[in-house]
Amino acid sequence: MKKIINSSLIILISLISMVACAQDQAKPASPALKATGKSGAANITITYGSPSVKGRKVWGELVPYGKVWRTGANDATVIDVDADVKVEGQTLAKGSYSLFTIPEESEWTIIFNKKPKQWGAYSYKQEDDVLRVKVKPGKSAAFNEALSFAIADGKIFIRWENIEVPVKIK
Repeated sequence: MKKIINSSLIILISLISMVACAQDQAKPASPALKATGKSGAANITITYGSPSVKGRKVWGELVPYGKVWRTGANDATVIDVDADVKVEGQTLAKGSYSLFTIPEESEWTIIFNKKPKQWGAYSYKQEDDVLRVKVKPGKSAAFNEALSFAIADGKIFIRWENIEVPVKIK
């Protein structure tokens, strides 16, 4: 009888351990992703948390208009450039920056902030901005369930839900 109880206890503990490990490996709600590319001589890497729409209205509700947004989920989005670049015609020195935005219906402000390691936009300070540029959002060619960044054709593209925001970078 004692052997049966011990064996049953070992099996139960093993099952509990397997379930706990399986839960740890579940896909996070907003996975950390990277977009990499080249523009001119510069290598560009964007590290961001990629939230999903999940049936929500994103623009103007989940992401309010007129407020600084971390442009992703969890940590602030970070952009690394290994050479000086021109963003919408303005110089951005090589380095690592947090990337914030202020979305509006017809115009977005793209913000490069000198403090790359920030949680969300909670400790964002405008005085730490090194560059701000204005761009026009457009309708994306397809619905984008998850936020994504792409670097192509001399532009950074921010895509989520039904919006695409191109930012010229040379």
